[in-house]
Amino acid sequence: MPELDPEDEKILTLARSTRARIQAAEGAAVRDTDGRTYAAATVDLPSLRLTALQAAVAAAVSSGAEGLEAAAVVTGDDTVADASVRAVRDLAPGAPILRADPAGTVRETLR
Repeated sequence: MPELDPEDEKILTLARSTRARIQAAEGAAVRDTDGRTYAAATVDLPSLRLTALQAAVAAAVSSGAEGLEAAAVVTGDDTVADASVRAVRDLAPGAPILRADPAGTVRETLR
């Protein structure tokens, strides 16, 4: 994988630290078109289930973001959940989605 842009490295670090802080299945972060970042972890309640990326997108939208530049998810899974990809694509059809393992190594970039 090529070296990450510093701004992409930032959202990857936020996603990784969010996941680790609460020992969630996933951590995610997004950067909006104004450069603001939003991080979230998996939500798994009896009445509400969100992937970390869905939660990060929801945080961005609820703060007024109209678009996304990039997204990152840290997961032990080999793929990014379809629901996560759809949430990002709702705001940004072409934004890269970085999938990293728990150690923070980027395993793929979805475009």
